[in-house]
Amino acid sequence: MPSRALPFFVLGAGVVVVSFASILIRFAQSDGAASLTIAAVRLTLAAAVLAPFAWTRAGHELRRLGRRELGLCVLSGALLALHFWTWITSLENTSVASSTALVTTNPLWVALASAIFLRERPGRAALLGIGLCLAGSLFIFAADARRAPDHALAPMLGNAQALVGAMAASGYLLMGRALRARVSLTAYIWLAYSSAALLLLIAVALMRVPVFALPESAWLFMAALALGPQLIGHTSLNWALRRLTATFVAVAILGEPVGAALLAWLFFGERFSALQLIGFVALLGGIFVAAREERRDEVLQ
Repeated sequence: MPSRALPFFVLGAGVVVVSFASILIRFAQSDGAASLTIAAVRLTLAAAVLAPFAWTRAGHELRRLGRRELGLCVLSGALLALHFWTWITSLENTSVASSTALVTTNPLWVALASAIFLRERPGRAALLGIGLCLAGSLFIFAADARRAPDHALAPMLGNAQALVGAMAASGYLLMGRALRARVSLTAYIWLAYSSAALLLLIAVALMRVPVFALPESAWLFMAALALGPQLIGHTSLNWALRRLTATFVAVAILGEPVGAALLAWLFFGERFSALQLIGFVALLGGIFVAAREERRDEVLQ
């Protein structure tokens, strides 16, 4: 595979794997696992699996990191913890399609923050791509809200939780973009995952959320969530951040609602309408437009 195409391939594969997250979460929730427990176990297992590799490969770097870098990694982990807590909770209250569509509206927040803090002003094609993706997300949300799924006990609350998750994810992406210029991928993701896991475990203890009295199936789903979407999926996204702009990575993540909605239809019978299909087309069109601009910028550099 040509080296120029590799970042796009890795990013695409990461988005596909991440699309399974909402399905695994739903299965774990149906087996009695609380949303906060799922978030804490997901990141704790991911950090534990990654720890030996991180200290073997980047132990020297981890020991030499300054307070500023460590502080920024912890802040990144806090944003990641907030993202997973709010988003996973949203799946209790609204549909997979609405939740994933809203949680992936981060291109708007990333583009605005990138222009201010990273001086990465998106061009016209990127803005068009973002507009198409956001329009597609709104189509999916509107169609799903009209159908009022039976499991949606508090759809407006779930939608708000997913939106908070999107903002937190945007901050996490931007922190990763800034840190990846000074910290290796292995060191960064282990510190971010570990910080997020620790904060979530503290929340579990303070709120006395049950953890150990869960069936084996719930633990299997949470383990699959940690190994698949977390370690493989999110690590792929972090790897791509050093080679592609934060705005483009955020736009590409908008492919997740398409895959998640298809999987929800397959596993849970959550059907999607013609309006949602229009939204899917808009999402993919936006990703394509943004990808073309990213390749053009790469050639000019």
